[in-house]
Amino acid sequence: MAERILLRVLNGETVFPPPIWMMRQAGRYLPEYRETRKKAGSFIDLCYDPELAVEVTLQPIRRFGFDASILFSDILVVPHALGRDLRFEEGAGPLMTPMREKDIDALDASRFHEHLQPVYETVRRLRQELPQETALIGFCGAPWTVATYMIAGRGTPDQAPAKLFGYRNPDLFSRLLDTIAAVSADYLIRQIDEGADAVQIFDSWAGVLDEESFERWCIRPVAEIVNRVRKKHPNVPIVGFPRGAGSFYGRYRDATGVTALALDWTVSLEEARRLQTQGPVQGNLDPLRLVAGGKALSDGVEAILSGLGNGPLIFNLGHGITPETPIEHVEAMIRQVRGSSR
Repeated sequence: MAERILLRVLNGETVFPPPIWMMRQAGRYLPEYRETRKKAGSFIDLCYDPELAVEVTLQPIRRFGFDASILFSDILVVPHALGRDLRFEEGAGPLMTPMREKDIDALDASRFHEHLQPVYETVRRLRQELPQETALIGFCGAPWTVATYMIAGRGTPDQAPAKLFGYRNPDLFSRLLDTIAAVSADYLIRQIDEGADAVQIFDSWAGVLDEESFERWCIRPVAEIVNRVRKKHPNVPIVGFPRGAGSFYGRYRDATGVTALALDWTVSLEEARRLQTQGPVQGNLDPLRLVAGGKALSDGVEAILSGLGNGPLIFNLGHGITPETPIEHVEAMIRQVRGSSR
């Protein structure tokens, strides 16, 4: 079997130049993705069509040869599989019927895995079709982030609806997070069963929480997911991405037990180096540097390589690539990372 260098880094090894992939690397910045999306008819149909989902997952690997491929899906297939409605509208993003208090105990996991069979089939096909040296990453949304969409029915600037719901109904909200954590762990386990080499937990809205809420709503349910996955797959790396966690990043890793931390672009390189002494880090180029290109891009790449290249590093963005990113800027970034030397 060809060597998957991303897994070496996740096991704590320093590899230079570091492995590279991008969050949202299969997406709207690629013309081939846009064409495939048209064939699917809608974003949700694309997520549930194994043939097309495999195709869009492979597209950035064919074009750029990234060291890792991440399953093409969406974090909200989990509540969808629990019986909640879900649709995606251009310009509005994901939309759901906002949850009421009585809806929480009505969530139905009886057909959860049946609903997600197309996703598991996508993972199985990907592991067969990807180059042997390319690591396959599965993923889920963290319970807090998934719950924010379930409560509000859509993304909001500060996720106030979910925070208010949690403050006013703490026991009920904890039950919701526990339910999401339990099925999300099972979801990751099934992805690993089908061939995922590692998994990532996306907590995109971790940064809006105060210290107590971060502990209860971010750390506690993610720790439960990690514990459940490790019981079945003790050696599979788990990456945690609590975007915007700031000074809570270290506590997050210590308390959740994740293998590696994905860092957003607001984390200073000094702090990133400190976190790296405790384990692998991933990130953390500002996606807008990739849009800008030129000196802004090359300076950002060089700063990360110089600052973090002496420890276990996976080069990535500090969040997902944006649709307006020029392809030639991605190519320039990859050339700089792979052409770098100490």
